[in-house]
Amino acid sequence: MAAFTGRMGALSLGWFALCLGVAVAVDRGNFKTCEQSAFCKRQRAMKAGQSPYRALLDTLELSDSRVTLQLINDNNKVHLLLELYRLQGNMTRVKINELKPLKPRFEVPDVLIADPPTEPLSVVSRDENGVVLSLGDEARRLIVSAQPFRLDIVEGPQVLLSLNSRGLLAFEHLRPRKDTQAEVPEKTEDAATTEQPVVEKAPDGGSEDDNQPGLWEETFKSHTDSKPNGPTSISLDFSLPGVEHVYGIPEHADNLKLKSTDGGDPYRLYNLDVFQYELYNPMALYGAVPVLLSHNAQRTMGIFWFNAAETWVDISSNTAGKTVFGKMLDYVQGASETPQTDIRWISESGIIDVFIMLGPKPADVFTQYASLTGTQSFPPLSALAYHQCRWNYNDQEDVRAVNQGFDEHDIPCDFIWLDIEHTDGKRYFTWDPSKFPKPLEMLQDLTDKRRKMVAIVDPHIKVDSGYKIHSELRSKNLYVKNKDGADYEGWCWPGNAGYPDFIRPDTRAWWASMFAYDQYEGSTENLYTWNDMNEPSVFNGPEVTMHKDAVHGAWEHRDLHNLYGFYVQMATAEGLIQRSEGKERPFVLTRAFFAGSQRYGAVWTGDNAAEWDHLKISIPMCLNLNLVGISFCGADVGGFFKSPSTELLVRWYQAGAYQPFFRAHAHMDTPRREPWLFGPENTALIREAILQRYALLPYWYQLFYHAYLTGQPIMRPLWVEYPGDASTFAMDDQYLLGRDLLVHPVTEEGARGITAYLPGQGEVWYDVHTFQKHNGAQNLYIPVTISSIPVFQHGGSIIPKKLRIRRSSSCMENDPYTFIVALSPQRTAEGELYIDDGHTFSYRTEKKFIHRRLTFANNTLTSRNLALDSQFSTPSWIERVVILGAQKPNKVTLRMADGAESSLDFEFDTAMSVLTLRKPGMNVGADWSILLQ
Repeated sequence: MAAFTGRMGALSLGWFALCLGVAVAVDRGNFKTCEQSAFCKRQRAMKAGQSPYRALLDTLELSDSRVTLQLINDNNKVHLLLELYRLQGNMTRVKINELKPLKPRFEVPDVLIADPPTEPLSVVSRDENGVVLSLGDEARRLIVSAQPFRLDIVEGPQVLLSLNSRGLLAFEHLRPRKDTQAEVPEKTEDAATTEQPVVEKAPDGGSEDDNQPGLWEETFKSHTDSKPNGPTSISLDFSLPGVEHVYGIPEHADNLKLKSTDGGDPYRLYNLDVFQYELYNPMALYGAVPVLLSHNAQRTMGIFWFNAAETWVDISSNTAGKTVFGKMLDYVQGASETPQTDIRWISESGIIDVFIMLGPKPADVFTQYASLTGTQSFPPLSALAYHQCRWNYNDQEDVRAVNQGFDEHDIPCDFIWLDIEHTDGKRYFTWDPSKFPKPLEMLQDLTDKRRKMVAIVDPHIKVDSGYKIHSELRSKNLYVKNKDGADYEGWCWPGNAGYPDFIRPDTRAWWASMFAYDQYEGSTENLYTWNDMNEPSVFNGPEVTMHKDAVHGAWEHRDLHNLYGFYVQMATAEGLIQRSEGKERPFVLTRAFFAGSQRYGAVWTGDNAAEWDHLKISIPMCLNLNLVGISFCGADVGGFFKSPSTELLVRWYQAGAYQPFFRAHAHMDTPRREPWLFGPENTALIREAILQRYALLPYWYQLFYHAYLTGQPIMRPLWVEYPGDASTFAMDDQYLLGRDLLVHPVTEEGARGITAYLPGQGEVWYDVHTFQKHNGAQNLYIPVTISSIPVFQHGGSIIPKKLRIRRSSSCMENDPYTFIVALSPQRTAEGELYIDDGHTFSYRTEKKFIHRRLTFANNTLTSRNLALDSQFSTPSWIERVVILGAQKPNKVTLRMADGAESSLDFEFDTAMSVLTLRKPGMNVGADWSILLQ
């Protein structure tokens, strides 16, 4: 929920208008451009050229785990320390820091799940011009060139990636501030004639002119940043030969494929509360994951820029701007220019610490990144179902009526959400005594329907001596400090607020303890948590966030800004785990995030609008999040701001039902929009979309388990599974769920048809609604009506479903399964089934789960146990098997593990080649085979 006049409560309308303006779209004036950000402007003023940095090869030291050597900036003689690591799993780590900084520079803690295991580097050859290091594989080398300093990773004759090939490495070293009245030393003749990037007062310290604007103090609008450490920014360029397509670095409201930033602003990574964000631009939004993926038909790679300060990313390409005709003309004329994409990272502080993930396959990059920052948390099954939210449900009676409304209209729902108005005066961990006087009774009503609730808990704490949370934070000295050492305070929903210092482990431990049932009065085990406004949002702060010179112990806020929301979600998730003594899985939704946030819950795309373009953009926004590890993503169904037409609302439910996080949400100034408020026809359409979600919950659950185990994304661009198909590389209006479902939501107003691309030469796809078979490697035109949700199942797959839909997922726990077997002429049909209790950690601590492999080969469908040491049972049985693309058998025999056999009844649709086996009756956890004869 972005700052908005209707939500101010204690703040006056006039004061808020002064801070943010009463606008109908983002006020760009509240947020910096690169030109207005002193360090970005300085760094970007550098032009590509010969780098002033030189590697001192005689300082090279080789140990079992790393290579170190010194770099020198020949302009200012400052020495840097370069560390090179060969990591397990085909990764390389590059670190650059000052050799002898005046004081330590910030290095990001807690994001990596462990120190990455290393493998030995060895020197292959060495001369006065450089060093060649082996990266294990005989053909893979890391070449260190001395003057100018440059790194190249090569495989045989092919350069995979180059660092500082454009000479844009810059490292502003810590320094004491000189007397501003002192005379600036003149450049020597040697210094004046040294080749270097062309810029007056370069950011790598060529002149160290303390009078240069923005070095020691910077003003934006009415806010002054004191910059006690002076200029500390860093920059490094990467060149990717043969690459035209790069992805990632969320969060931006933009296409899947990142665009060239030549002639415009770089992509910005700086967690901000952006009111009514615009689409298709590189402005910063709520979260920041500094991970970029590159892809071509031969290789996928990743760059993880491990820095939590404000960061800008420039992208340029020698093919950017060329039309398809222009590329064809190059081909016809025999143009020999190899495509190349250049990336430049610029951060305000910290050190250069970068992980280079060398793939070579997309799945390898996901595995490599997961080995660094962890995998997607495995949520409770109910969290994958439908969520109903609004700012705000008015009171307990309103919640009761909404809860009852789902039953009256036969629409399943698992969660009802409460926004900030449920609290006592925006005091989190409390309930409004007049509107929600009996929260335990309200939560019990939901429990009786086997539903749950999410309540918001934001990290801005009302300054009120009578408020327990504030009093404890102040008495324990756990607040962030301002530059003068007092508790930092800013304005947010409660009015004047303090901000807990979540960077401190003791603050996080205290915060987690507040979720205990005896601390959070009125909470129960079916109450979960939503962390909003955790960028952090500060209504009267610079760019609606915390001042950069605020203090977290030894560090400035500028060093770690993008970590704040990560830590809030971490502490909240830990609190939900601790309250159950480590037994129950948490569910926490966060708006702000960083690399590694996937370990703690879900994210959503923030305060979108009820517009068709916002529906469209939800797909690439979630795809880019999935590419960088955060699979549990969704967008506010219907749009948070404004009011959707009924057509848009229906289409959004249809799209949202096939995205990982499925929640409807709306602003308090919009008309109510529960699913049954738009007439019987639209209610039926919305119900059908939600029913499709619930039917597929077994498949969703298996996908999340796989993501938890392996780090593979749930929602995938087509190129992830078809890496050699160039037609998929920029495609972002359709996607895959796992490997086996292809989804092309209808996102155009008044659409009469859509064109879906079905990939895979020689492969087949089946319409999940009609079972019509289509060949792969074609653009398929599909006529659509308002009820259409184009979804296709991949030939060669087996998908589990539950077709007895009840009021919530918990009610369906022991219901029977249906298996949809889609045959392929090219490959054996395979699938998986995963079952556990749906909510505890016993799958991990006690191996209480069922994990089975389903295979159809040689006219036999087989279920095989993948977890022989697991212990779990379920009464669920198999009530139906549907085989698509089948031939009519003479008979069908069920054979159990003990050798018992029985004949099964079947139906065969000759026109569609669909074989249906009804009520075979075996338990889903058993070993069995079905033979078609």
